[in-house]
Amino acid sequence: MNFSQPAADIHVPDGRSVAKALARTTHLCLAAHQDDIEIMAHQAIAACYGKQSAGFTGVVVTDGAGSPRTGKFAKFTDEEMKAERRAEQRRAAKLGKYAAVIQLAHPSAVVKDAKESRVTADLTAILRACGQLEAVYLHNPADKHDTHVAVFLRCLAALRSLPKSKRPKRVLGCEVWRNLDWLVDTDKVLLNDSARPALAAKLIGAFQSQIAGGKRYDLAIAGRRLANATFHTSHATDAANAVTWAMDLTPLIKDNKLSVEQFTLAHLDRLRSDVQARLQRFA
Repeated sequence: MNFSQPAADIHVPDGRSVAKALARTTHLCLAAHQDDIEIMAHQAIAACYGKQSAGFTGVVVTDGAGSPRTGKFAKFTDEEMKAERRAEQRRAAKLGKYAAVIQLAHPSAVVKDAKESRVTADLTAILRACGQLEAVYLHNPADKHDTHVAVFLRCLAALRSLPKSKRPKRVLGCEVWRNLDWLVDTDKVLLNDSARPALAAKLIGAFQSQIAGGKRYDLAIAGRRLANATFHTSHATDAANAVTWAMDLTPLIKDNKLSVEQFTLAHLDRLRSDVQARLQRFA
């Protein structure tokens, strides 16, 4: 496949052709940065691990140049950091037995420019090359990271450009830079990350440029998943020991005219009503 950025990178861990890897993909994660895939979509990675009947592919949209750095990475140039993060993402794909990992290498500024068509075009090409997708994992529209929200919008444009017969069965918006535990329970989608905990740790641990570079994602993600599981219900024992929360975005690809802003703010309205009703009930 040819993408718009010369530095775009495709890696198929088992050595198959790119066409075959994408054709067998059933679960797809479209993420902004290296390591976002492993934070967002462990449930899908674990579900596809080692299976011939299911395949997981991850796509990283940006080039990773803007990440914070300290310790042994403190003096890395942007070009050196991009190369390091690209290699780390490849290692994670091998550990997780992904069908493929594609790194599109777009600068964040390009992704954030709504007039730019290249990002959406690249994403559309990937989606068209995939088989029938069971689920697509995206950033959620209430995320507080600007690049994550911009990537989400480019992904949505690509999904909406597909014929309806080619669209995935389900699209989920996952928590990264804003937890989704604030969603009312009826709006929460529970992604059970309990399977293969050793693999989960190895996948996050593959990104040493972040962990040794000053961001302890290895501890934070394990802690958040456990906290989500524990604080899910107050009157029942835990059914899972690791949970990621997601928002069901499928309505946004079933109806191209559905406003993203109205769809997202409706979740906040339901939270407001829930808080108000509980206060009034016991006043």
